[in-house]
Amino acid sequence: MPPSNPSPTWPDGVGRRILAATDSTMAEAARIAPDLAGPEWVLAHEQTAARGRRGRGWVQPKGNFSASLVMRPEGSPAEAALRSFVAALAVREASVAATGRDDLFTLKWPNDVLLNGGKLAGILLESVGQGSGVTHLIVGIGVNLIHAPDTSQLEAGAVAPVSLKGETGAHVTPEAFLDLLAPAFARYEAQLATYGFVPIRTAWLTQAARLGETVTARTGAEEITGTFQTVDEAGNLVLETPKGSRAIPAAEIYF
Repeated sequence: MPPSNPSPTWPDGVGRRILAATDSTMAEAARIAPDLAGPEWVLAHEQTAARGRRGRGWVQPKGNFSASLVMRPEGSPAEAALRSFVAALAVREASVAATGRDDLFTLKWPNDVLLNGGKLAGILLESVGQGSGVTHLIVGIGVNLIHAPDTSQLEAGAVAPVSLKGETGAHVTPEAFLDLLAPAFARYEAQLATYGFVPIRTAWLTQAARLGETVTARTGAEEITGTFQTVDEAGNLVLETPKGSRAIPAAEIYF
């Protein structure tokens, strides 16, 4: 499928690749990464082997959004991982622009966007590199624009999925959503590059779901319940527990 023309607000120097079908946009991004001169978005209308966090399958009903951004970030792997906050803010901004409803969207640590409390979007980061360096970073984003996936396989306690159209009535095509998402991501990325994580962290916390409330973090090794205090300067979730404050770098969060 030849790429459609990007919007006038498309960020300079960023590529745009539209595919009718692929195995997964993250796999395609990894394949093309070595030959790219700059960052590039890869969008596919159909994926045959999409995946989510921890190797889970990712279902993409027709009309939903699946795209990956491949880029060459500067800094350490820990700094590269902060793009999950950049991506979440950008997805939220694009969703607000598509619907005109700023009051409906919140952010769930570490990398989900919620709509009316249901899961609208998920974000997955994968890095390529050796040692302490990151050669390429791939930011995979899935958004339920039209359809919410079936909930029969939903893990107990997990947030149920919702769709943009189902909750707001807005009908947005994947290409139109990408035209909103790419410039938003570029602006937040410029903030991160210029000012560091502080403004990104501040912006994210203003939209955080369940801040100040009790949540449960499952790390795989343990289950930690406490009050969601903040996200620290490294992007860790900070919970106040009966045993004191805990900074958690990676976990699944349950409300």
